[in-house]
Amino acid sequence: MRFPILIAAALAVAASACAPLRSHQGYVVDADLLNAVQPGVDTRQSVLATLGQPSFASQFNQGDWYYVSRDSRNYAFNTPKVREQVTVQISFDQAGNVAAIRRWGAEQVASVSPARRTTPTLGRERGFFADLFGNIGTVGAAGAGGPGGGAGGTRP
Repeated sequence: MRFPILIAAALAVAASACAPLRSHQGYVVDADLLNAVQPGVDTRQSVLATLGQPSFASQFNQGDWYYVSRDSRNYAFNTPKVREQVTVQISFDQAGNVAAIRRWGAEQVASVSPARRTTPTLGRERGFFADLFGNIGTVGAAGAGGPGGGAGGTRP
């Protein structure tokens, strides 16, 4: 009698482990509020009052404001995958009035995969042992500038 209950409990735990973890990051999009912002009518202050603080502001282009919203899912310890992303860019003119509103989704997101875990540099490629033992024999060598071996001086 206990055996079927244990099997049912184990199946319930195993099934719950396969449920995706959902997460939301960034701005909570309200379509009515976004549609209320009109180019040529609203200003920075009215956009701030309607939509709130932007996710981030551009350092260029008269300080465009960006509102970013992302929904993602993942199973257990896997890397989260973006299911939906909405980015709203609000551009302002010199007077601070809304000039344009642009919207785009996850198709504009670039996936960047680093080639290696080290940063490539110009010059010689040195390994661990070359770094560890590379200076043996160079300390105090002629022309190295150390005491007794430097250029331009004589030892008393």
